[in-house]
Amino acid sequence: MHKTKNSMSWRELFRLNLRALKLFYQRQPQMVISRFLHVIWTALTPYVGIFLSALIVDELAGKRDVQNLKMLVLITLGSAAVIALGSALLSKWTQTQNAGEWLKVENILSEKMMELDYSALDEPHTAEQLYTIRQNLNGGGWGLYRVIESYEKLGSSLFTILGGLALTISLFVSRVPDTAGVLVWLNHPLVVMGIIAFMLGITFLAPVLQNRSESYYAKYADSHNLGNRLFSFFGYLGYYRDFALDMRVYRQDRICDRYNRNKEGTFGSKGLFAHLARGPMGLYAAAGGAVSVLFTGVAYLFVCLKALAGAFGLGSVTQYVASISKVSGGVSSLVSALGLMRNNAAFLRLTFEFLDIPNEMYQGSLTVEKRNDRKYQVEFRNVSFKYPGSDNYALRHVNMKFEIGKRLAVVGMNGSGKTTFIKLLCRLYDPTEGEIMLNGIDIRKYNYLEYMNIFSIVFQDFQLLALKLGENVASRVHYHREKVTDCLNKAGFSERLANMELGLDTYLYKDYDEDGVDISGGEAQKIAIARTLYKDAPFIILDEPTAALDPIAEAEIYSKFDQIAGDKTAIYISHRLSSCKFCDEIAVFHEGAVIQRGTHAALVADESGKYYELWHAQAQYYVENPAN
Repeated sequence: MHKTKNSMSWRELFRLNLRALKLFYQRQPQMVISRFLHVIWTALTPYVGIFLSALIVDELAGKRDVQNLKMLVLITLGSAAVIALGSALLSKWTQTQNAGEWLKVENILSEKMMELDYSALDEPHTAEQLYTIRQNLNGGGWGLYRVIESYEKLGSSLFTILGGLALTISLFVSRVPDTAGVLVWLNHPLVVMGIIAFMLGITFLAPVLQNRSESYYAKYADSHNLGNRLFSFFGYLGYYRDFALDMRVYRQDRICDRYNRNKEGTFGSKGLFAHLARGPMGLYAAAGGAVSVLFTGVAYLFVCLKALAGAFGLGSVTQYVASISKVSGGVSSLVSALGLMRNNAAFLRLTFEFLDIPNEMYQGSLTVEKRNDRKYQVEFRNVSFKYPGSDNYALRHVNMKFEIGKRLAVVGMNGSGKTTFIKLLCRLYDPTEGEIMLNGIDIRKYNYLEYMNIFSIVFQDFQLLALKLGENVASRVHYHREKVTDCLNKAGFSERLANMELGLDTYLYKDYDEDGVDISGGEAQKIAIARTLYKDAPFIILDEPTAALDPIAEAEIYSKFDQIAGDKTAIYISHRLSSCKFCDEIAVFHEGAVIQRGTHAALVADESGKYYELWHAQAQYYVENPAN
């Protein structure tokens, strides 16, 4: 049973909520404005009807002047029409601006992810933090999603109270006639103050009890998140086609049953929240509901006694009963809103801890020269690197210069430092020691985004999106269709493209379109290669993207890619040596260091070298004569 620490000052509480509101206003000002105007309108306009209804009742109970009644009825109907029209317009505006609010919150988190240094994003703590924020959001709507709702509730409460007080204040100052006999005691200041105090006490107590009940969701957020986490995995495991074979062969559905049918689980009938619901949560909620009923009884009693004593007429009874009930509801809602803000503050604090993660990587200011001849020379000078939090070097004293327009293969066993080498080259990380130079200048001095633009990469674990084929290749919604088609043809995808009825508008996979197409691993490789071609960067890198394919299929893709790389500088990362025979130079990595460099022929001739050992260990899989 895990509790979430939720203690903080009111000052910090309001600071967090105000900061969150400003964040929404900066991004979606119309959404915030429309919702608050709608709240004010909805809170105040009912009092117009209450006031006019009271006047009509008074007229009917008194003089019954036909002209006055006609005028009051026309005013009431006219105001009702104006209020209805205003409500409809505001509601439409609010609904339009509020559409996709959850996605807007997700966009805030996603933008931060894109802005973060890759080194920070790659930290396990950051990933866990983001996952927890999303669990809070999806599980209970906690965090940024609750902010505007809280302010809406707060604003509605305040304006409801102000409007109600304007129509209720006379209830307490109107005097019972001296001829009322024993009921004259209702005029005594202590009686009036006592009634007000009792009403306020009940009004505050009911939402306090309700907030106390709801606070258990925030208090046990960790358990709530863990329960959601288990359910979201095991509850939907059968939906994933990737797991279907293992699920059937090994009857893994029985593992799912253990979590989904466990009555003692977080949300089970004998679990934590069921226990709380039967205990303190249920008791506080029931007490809050019972207390709120007392207010209605006291309000009716006080109003009816004063009316019976002759303090005011029948119309005022209607006005006071309606308005004082609204005041009570407003005060209850105010306390509830403050409670909601307090319960939500801990989740906002976690969200802002993520949004405030600093970028420590220097972004640079120099402009990367745009060269039509693609002559960008990159050099590693005594580069060493170890990942944050690690005492071991992933790379040690790497010295290497890329020759413009050449093909470089980087080979080695798993864990030898090949992918780390590429991460440093693309400046996803900065070296721990040494320098990486672009045309003789430290890459840290260049504008970060401009430097990234000189690379096109197919990573080992590249991803295609369940969107249209053309959007996958161009990485944008609006793109040059002829260029996309040309890149797909060059990548060897032309035959499959011709069989797609919708062409570039065909959805990949069936996540968002039932007519989407499933593609094989080899076809996915070709689309990924087409994506690198569309970017048209001077450096092209393949970082073991074909590791899941057999050696012959891999060699075919590398061979095809070599033909279409043209005058670009190409770097091939692989632990399979057959795919790199065509390269101008091969660098052999081992335990984070470059231990050999040279052509395939030279390296394979060195019987004492690591390349010779790796080549002959693998040769049986891809050549008929391993000696060649």
